[in-house]
Amino acid sequence: MSKLQPVRGMKDLLPEDFQVADHIITSAREVASRYGYAPMSTPIVEHTGVFARTLGESSEVVSKEMYSFLDRSEDSLTLRPEFTAGIMRAFVSGGLQQNLPLKFFSAGPVFRYDRPQAGRHRQFHQINCEFLGADGPYTDAEVLRLAADMFEAWSLSDDVTLELNSLGDTESRKIYQVALFDYFSSHKNALSEDSLARLNKNPMRILDSKDEGDRKLVANAPLIAQYYGEEAKKYFDDLLHLLEVMNVKYQISPRLVRGLDYYCHTAFEFTTTKLGAQSTVLAGGRYDGLCKLMGGSDVPAIGFAGGVERLALMKEFEIKAPRPYVIIPIGDENFEHSIMIASKLRSAGKMVLLEHKGKIGKRMQNADKARAQYVIFIGSEELANQAYKVKDMDSGNEKVSRLEDL
Repeated sequence: MSKLQPVRGMKDLLPEDFQVADHIITSAREVASRYGYAPMSTPIVEHTGVFARTLGESSEVVSKEMYSFLDRSEDSLTLRPEFTAGIMRAFVSGGLQQNLPLKFFSAGPVFRYDRPQAGRHRQFHQINCEFLGADGPYTDAEVLRLAADMFEAWSLSDDVTLELNSLGDTESRKIYQVALFDYFSSHKNALSEDSLARLNKNPMRILDSKDEGDRKLVANAPLIAQYYGEEAKKYFDDLLHLLEVMNVKYQISPRLVRGLDYYCHTAFEFTTTKLGAQSTVLAGGRYDGLCKLMGGSDVPAIGFAGGVERLALMKEFEIKAPRPYVIIPIGDENFEHSIMIASKLRSAGKMVLLEHKGKIGKRMQNADKARAQYVIFIGSEELANQAYKVKDMDSGNEKVSRLEDL
């Protein structure tokens, strides 16, 4: 029988990798809590329509990358490829409209059938922030400041660039869609098959194409900034001013877009040069039209997601793992008392390992391997006096301590 392996593109998070991922997520959650974000979670499995309707049938995620399957009731279900749609579904189905505004922080696995490579897996993990029921440039600036604070918490601020653009308002985008349709229609013969399919449905989706031929056409396509109305221009100008007030550094990227109709105004990506082609490590934008698309009311919203695996590749994270107390009973007759001492110390919040088998020298080696902070020896004399010999493994010093001092 062949040796069992994980599914292609799905990686085990062994303790060292898990500690890094947990550090990234925990740090992000702590920063988000300062801004009033409440932790929440949605199911990993949703009805396929939650994502097909929101991400667009013509998107690569829906057409090529989603893990979808029929359950025993012949319902089409999908492993979540991203967080936002599921969170908005929960907002609508949970009847939370009366509680606005709401700020949610989520983290966990997402799934896409993509070509595995460094920092990109078929099961990967994201941190996700959504601010529902909030509009205006200040909200966008606050969300960007929050993301910047996360990079500070990860000590990655110097390694990323905030790339920023405005998608304008509904009217701006309508005019822009026409301009894009006219431009790409005049180059139909050079478009990829996927982009030809998008041309009539949503030409803005062509701007996200990864096809080399499409990318050459996109380089000369009209820019959305040429079609801003007065309101859209003022919104973007006000946002840029607030970012300067909040000391958030940015770079305007005029070709950064989101191709779906429910996106508007602010779109952004934090990019890095440290990961080669996988340059985007956190991205988001304003999506005021999503709630209505999902059967709810008009609810302004903005959010972002960051890739945990990509963030983990950006540097060597030094995680300070807890150091245990190691208890070594001397003689079998002291084993049960050692169990009692271990239980009391654990109840007091200490990490405790009990080394009760083998020669003392071997047990000390195990304590050293576990990076023990202290080793507690429990022999007959210690048991009689209720005082225990304790060795500080850093200094090598030994002293006698009573239980309450441990």
